[in-house]
Formats: sequence, structure tokens, C-alpha cells
Amino acid sequence: MNILFRHAYDIGCGFASLIWPFMKKRQRIAIDNVLACGITDDPAEARRIAKASFGHLAGHICEALFVPAVVNASNWREHLDVETDAEPNVAKLLLETPDTPIILASSHHGVWEAATNVLSLVRPMIAIARVQNNKLVAKWMKKYHFRGPVTVIDKTHGFTPEIMRQWKDECAAMTILMDQHTSGGKLLTFLGRPARTFTSVSRLAIRTGYPIVVGSFVRVAPFRYRLVGGPPLRFVKTDDIAAATQLLNDRLGEAIRKYPEQYLWAHRRWRDG
Repeated sequence: MNILFRHAYDIGCGFASLIWPFMKKRQRIAIDNVLACGITDDPAEARRIAKASFGHLAGHICEALFVPAVVNASNWREHLDVETDAEPNVAKLLLETPDTPIILASSHHGVWEAATNVLSLVRPMIAIARVQNNKLVAKWMKKYHFRGPVTVIDKTHGFTPEIMRQWKDECAAMTILMDQHTSGGKLLTFLGRPARTFTSVSRLAIRTGYPIVVGSFVRVAPFRYRLVGGPPLRFVKTDDIAAATQLLNDRLGEAIRKYPEQYLWAHRRWRDG
């Protein structure tokens, strides 16, 4: 492997460590979140986790840029582990059942961007995300960042009939990050703290009956990623939306507690008490 590729993550972490001392506001938010969520009750350890998570974000972005140069259709299984922490039937559903549309529910944890690139070698992906306003940046992201059959949908547009048809026709993986703050949504708990939560994932699953893979892809080595989560979930039309959404929150929280250094603690997820 090219030496630049191998050390891309370390380069990103090194850059983050240089600017960390100047990010006083984000430091405070991250440390307070780590402590309030009960990850640790030691302020020094909370600071270590907060700094590590900041480095991970930069490292992950740098490494993700080179995923297309390292991972391809012939070697992707060497880079993706979906059986160590996940149930075997998750691997079967995610990787070996191309005729079933699925929902992939995750959070700002692990290596969501790198995983999207790798998974696009296995099945079409539809990613609900913030679309870049700058057309040049958006074009660069499409060419060098998201590659293959990855359709990026502006999160402000919602699930249009066209997207629903594409999802069903392509049997794609609908990928959604659930831990973004919303002024609407249900007031539930996330990592033990009150947090308003989008219910779109559970509503979509209840409406369609399609299975949900919920959890995170975490980084375990250079260009090696592992799915951390439980067995797939399926909801039926009589299920309660709030209870289903809370179950998803709880699953995501369990993954974050296993690898807290890979969560984006500096974002303002909790604004409701």
C-alpha cells in the first residue's frame, strides 16, 4: 500500500492535534457531552476522549479520500468486517441479499463516509445528506469522494416518490444518520439524555416493512472497518413510532459506548435539557 495512503489517517489526526488547542468552544462542548453521557466521570479521561474524537474526524476524512484507490471490487472483503461484532444474519442481509431494499441507520460515529464508499461496491447506496451548495465542491465530492452507484439526496427534500421508486427498483441501501438535532421530532433519549429525534427512519421502516441494519462502521486499522451493531430489525404497521425510534437510538448508543473515541462529541446534539 502506498505510504501516503497508509498514513492518511495519521496525517489527519496530526493536523487536528495542531488546531485542537485553539478550538476552545468545541473542546468545552465535547468534554461536557462525554461527561454528561456517562462515558466517564473523570474530567481528564473526558478530555482525552474529546481530543481523540476530534483527531478521528480529521483522520477519517483524510483516509476516506483514498478509499477508492485502495478498495476495489476484488478486495473489498479484506477491508470490511461485518461478522465480528455483528450477527451473522447482518452480513447475509447487507452483503448477500441484493434483491432486498434495506435501511442503514447510523450516526456521526465511526467511518460513515468511508463505509459508504466500500458498500457501494456491493449494492447501490442512497445517502440522505446535506448537499454542498458550491457546485465545484459537489462535483469534486462526486468524483473523488462518493463513487460508484451512490445517490446523494438533499436531506431537506425528504423521501420523494422518485426516490422511493429508485430505492425499491434498485434494492438499494437507504443510509440515514439519525443523530442530527431537530427542533421537531420526538423528545426521546439518546445516550441517556433528552434529545429531539427525527422519526423518519422508523416511519419509513413501519410503512415499508423493509429491514433495518442499525449501528456503526468503526475503524480498526488502516482501511479496515468493522460493523458494530445487533441483529437486523423489522417493524410492522402496528408498531409505535416513538418506541421504534427509541430502540434505534438505544442501538446507536450501545455502539458509541464501545468506541467513544470515534464519535463526534463536539456537535450540539443535546439542546433539550
